[in-house]
Amino acid sequence: MPDQRLVEADISEEYGSSRGNVRIALADLTAEGLVEKVANRGARVRAVSLDEAIEITEVRGALESLCARRAAERVGPGQVAQLRDIGRRMTAAVSEGDREAYSGCNRELHALVIEISGQRTAAETIRRLRGQAVRYQYRIAQQSGRPAESLPQHLAIIESVCAQDPDAAAAAMQAHIRSVARSIEMIEAAK
Repeated sequence: MPDQRLVEADISEEYGSSRGNVRIALADLTAEGLVEKVANRGARVRAVSLDEAIEITEVRGALESLCARRAAERVGPGQVAQLRDIGRRMTAAVSEGDREAYSGCNRELHALVIEISGQRTAAETIRRLRGQAVRYQYRIAQQSGRPAESLPQHLAIIESVCAQDPDAAAAAMQAHIRSVARSIEMIEAAK
């Protein structure tokens, strides 16, 4: 949970690991932005504010737009088939009301676009950013009607990458990520 205190000895005992390994893991999680060290208090799970979650999402949007642009420039016939298959499965998941299947396809689509792009630095940065805002992403995935809202956005990404249209791919991805940021704002406003 956000702001939860992380005590090395307790974690070590719970997971049957040495305190040295726990210390290393906490240092890695601190570097990832998931844990913060507090002077004279140890470590705790880092809480991400609404403003920070939106900022993270905006940065992610810029990077994922770059990846969509590059994917449209590099996509091959086999990858076009993979992308279109994901689109078909996403459409079926929305029709059947299967949020779990839709969420899995969502992750698969974003990962494939990033993979096709060949942008390793962007991929690593996106992974870290997603980790920092995971609590908000989970809540968006649980939003009623969110899959039906995001399906046309995802299909636009797929079609523009498959059509090898870099400008359209970047714009479609940016529009989708802006929609994610709006959903984060709506979730928090509804609290």
